[in-house]
Amino acid sequence: MSRRTQRLSSLIRRILADAIQTRLSDPRIAPFTSITRVEVAADLTIATVYVSVMAQRETAGRLTVEALESAAGRLRSRLADELTVRRVPELRFRYDESLQGAFETVRVIESLVGEHAPAAEGAGSETDEQPDGREDE
Repeated sequence: MSRRTQRLSSLIRRILADAIQTRLSDPRIAPFTSITRVEVAADLTIATVYVSVMAQRETAGRLTVEALESAAGRLRSRLADELTVRRVPELRFRYDESLQGAFETVRVIESLVGEHAPAAEGAGSETDEQPDGREDE
């Protein structure tokens, strides 16, 4: 990724994040929607926007992406107002499940640690036994 596309990706991410939080009022957009990353094509014609949603329902992410797809024209107009490029990239939205997967991994680790913590505490008994079962003299 070139320096120009990185800079453009960063700008698009910032502008879209602000627009989603302040300008869109679609009820399908989950309250805790965030843009995890933006990938701009080398020819600057397409920007793929990865969206993450912090919600209990599985369908919340899909509904949010549908709502953003339907608002893509308005969001693209917002980008045109803010950016100084010849042609504003076409926006494509994708649901990013990486954060959800990370939270699930942390939950599993915490549950495993919780299961093994009592066993580990009981393992260090107060008697001074040797590994072969003999006690210290």
